[in-house]
Amino acid sequence: MRLSRYFLPILKETPKEAEIVSHRLMLRAGMIRQETAGIYAWLPMGLRVLKKIEEIVRQEQNRAGALELLMPTVQPADLWRESGRYDAYGKEMLRITDRHERDMLFGPTNEEMVTDIFRASVKSYRDLPLNLYHIQWKFRDEVRPRFGVMRGREFLMKDAYSFDLDKEGARHAYNRMFVAYLRTFARMGLKAIPMRADTGPIGGDMSHEFIILAATGESEVFCDKAILDLPIPGEDTDFSADLSPVIEAWTTPYAATDEMHDETAYGEVAEEARMSARGIEVGHIFYFGTKYSEPMGAKVTGPDGVEVPVHMGSYGVGVSRLLGAIIEAHHDEAGIIWPASVAPFHVGIVNLKPGDEATDTACDDLESQLGAAGLDVLVDDVDTRAGAKFASMDLIGLPWQLIVGPRGLKDGVVELKNRASSERVTLSPQEAVNRLVSDLAG
Repeated sequence: MRLSRYFLPILKETPKEAEIVSHRLMLRAGMIRQETAGIYAWLPMGLRVLKKIEEIVRQEQNRAGALELLMPTVQPADLWRESGRYDAYGKEMLRITDRHERDMLFGPTNEEMVTDIFRASVKSYRDLPLNLYHIQWKFRDEVRPRFGVMRGREFLMKDAYSFDLDKEGARHAYNRMFVAYLRTFARMGLKAIPMRADTGPIGGDMSHEFIILAATGESEVFCDKAILDLPIPGEDTDFSADLSPVIEAWTTPYAATDEMHDETAYGEVAEEARMSARGIEVGHIFYFGTKYSEPMGAKVTGPDGVEVPVHMGSYGVGVSRLLGAIIEAHHDEAGIIWPASVAPFHVGIVNLKPGDEATDTACDDLESQLGAAGLDVLVDDVDTRAGAKFASMDLIGLPWQLIVGPRGLKDGVVELKNRASSERVTLSPQEAVNRLVSDLAG
């Protein structure tokens, strides 16, 4: 991709409304544009990252055995009246009326709708277990939207819903999602800590929030430092096996949000191991039994021929929120530092003298080789001063910068810069390609 043909409206000054680092950097790096309070347009650079985050979430859901579908954003109010949540949900729900005077709503979540889909088609325990998920834009009318995409009104969310015959099966479904979440966030360069949490309006009696530590977090969290050193389950994890040992390892060390904090239990943690910090919620999982299936008649016939309401759970990931959370965890004074797995481009080729035949040819060749190896490449071919080019590259935070200029090419070399470490090395063009492919491919 050539910068001269790309839409990247970089801002030199930080907009006054930006309160936290991720909001400032997303606006300055031309990733988003605010259209109204809490609602953003996703510009090409931001959308590329969003799609990469979405794909990691999708891969790990599929690996854990969940099946993707897509439910409508606008839902009939009658479904929510069946569950009893229509009047209880509060002003965060955007209630609307269609031309036929039917009560509708812009979905803030999908427990009712997915239960309706399930009850229409599944009648026997032989069709269980089942986990259905989708990745969908949602709307919650926050009283005070702030912090950019971290607390917006419109947001992209992955929500999954499990259906099982009994509590034992539902617990296994919960464990699968627990492990899938650990893997999902680790692949994005995040250390997410599962913490006991309040179930809120979703309901149920078992819930964990997945929290990343950041000074700008919305809540205070408390944990045993031992949890930070636990290994992430590998790609070879067998999701059909008993995962309770993994869950036990991750839930034994003390970890809780302020809402669930137990000062007595926390006091039993060795003083040097106690840690309190601010945290950002990036995922939330719930087991809520028959809270929705019973009032909505989502039943199956069990092995004994008796109809029973299914046991359910729901599992959310804030896909668009994750983009802001990653920036909060990975930045410096110059800008964003993207983990390679979610970077909009892997490599930024900086052409120091656009129009120079040798430099243009070298950049073309490097772009071709890196692209053939499966890497996403952005070529800065805009005729501006070198300092501005370097500042823009640091701001948008691509993992690697490949700097090509006529002076270096005369000596047969280019410069390779690692954004995270700021390490710079001088290599031949082929050596630079080999190193980048070795570091990034696959």
